[in-house]
Amino acid sequence: MPNQIFAKLAGLYLGWRMIAVGCAIRVLGGGLHAYGISVFFLPVTQELGLTRTATSLVFSLARAQGAIEGPLAGYCIDRFGPRPVIAIAVALAGIGYLLLSGVHSYAMLMIVYMGIISLSYQAGFMDATMAVANTWFIRKRALAMSITSGSIALGGALLTPFLAYAVHTWGWRAASIGAGVAFLIAGVPLSLLIQRSPESLGLLPDGAPADAQSNLNGETANSQTPSSENELTLRETLRTHQFWLLTFATSFRAMCSSAVLVHFVPILVWKGYSEPQGAFYLGVIAFCGMPTHLLIGWLGDRLNKTRLMAGFMMLGSLSVFLLFQGTQTWQLWLALLLFSVFEGLFPVTWATVGDFFGRKNFAKIRGSMSFLYTWGSVLGPVLAGAIYDRTQSYTALCWILLITCWITAALYALLLQPKPRAGAIEPGQS
Repeated sequence: MPNQIFAKLAGLYLGWRMIAVGCAIRVLGGGLHAYGISVFFLPVTQELGLTRTATSLVFSLARAQGAIEGPLAGYCIDRFGPRPVIAIAVALAGIGYLLLSGVHSYAMLMIVYMGIISLSYQAGFMDATMAVANTWFIRKRALAMSITSGSIALGGALLTPFLAYAVHTWGWRAASIGAGVAFLIAGVPLSLLIQRSPESLGLLPDGAPADAQSNLNGETANSQTPSSENELTLRETLRTHQFWLLTFATSFRAMCSSAVLVHFVPILVWKGYSEPQGAFYLGVIAFCGMPTHLLIGWLGDRLNKTRLMAGFMMLGSLSVFLLFQGTQTWQLWLALLLFSVFEGLFPVTWATVGDFFGRKNFAKIRGSMSFLYTWGSVLGPVLAGAIYDRTQSYTALCWILLITCWITAALYALLLQPKPRAGAIEPGQS
């Protein structure tokens, strides 16, 4: 018994340590890249003499690149483990931002941003770190994924304000060099701390010792081991309607989120705010993101995940309306708080994927979803830029995003968990 307790504590420690390392890597990626895009947007556009549509296209094509790489990235993560994928992604991000500081043409911007910076960002910073959370936890899967996902917003709150200060004090080129150095000095060593799975260390998810199933009664053992879940292959998953409903819902949500995040500072400038003020409020969104992720993750382990996502998408639609149409300061602050819901739903989405389809092929399934849903992230910023270039206003974008939010909520509401396969029980069932 003491040995089992020690093994459980050691397993829990290692599991949460893996989550902490993944979070640290995501903090870098979130603060310097995901949220940093909006800080770089106007300076790069103005210095290179580009339209907003042209600049949006670069960022959107980079997202498309991540989509195309999704299935291959998923295979590599499942086959070789997350560590090499993360290490390569962090190194490329660092080298890419160093090279970005020397870009002087639109063609070079496309080559550096797409060919180096974003080449494996989706695979390393997003897919691989989420696979770590899915591999190490079952009972606390939504919470572990929410903490991991929320670290993107934490990075936005901690690092993006410094990035914005650097851009407006020393210029975007110097800030780009600083981002590259941070990725290389901090990110690469962190990536080497990632362990492939609890099984590789003689443990099971949630800190259970490897001999738990033989020592515990069948009901308890089943609730803690990988055999307790549906384990669908990629082929089986693609045949389920749940996969397609979840993918389309995620695509529409990603379109809304990316359109606003990439154009956030330009949107506030359109409303009469200054660029530094826009960067400050972008940091507020990021600051709200971490507690929102934790709250939604906590709820996701206790409530029906699909209904939870449908309800929060309706709150997200209110944030879109207030952001674009609100005229009072309190309306902007409420919009910022509610907008963090968009990002907060991502970990619940991936926890739902784990609940529905299991752990063994999670990265391949997530990669296949990414191949499809990331096109929403591609469309959103380009659509926003095209609307502004044509009308010199973001008003039409507001109504398009509102309708998209309502459609997304309806798709989530239609989701039901697949029936367990023979020999499996639903996660959390006792």
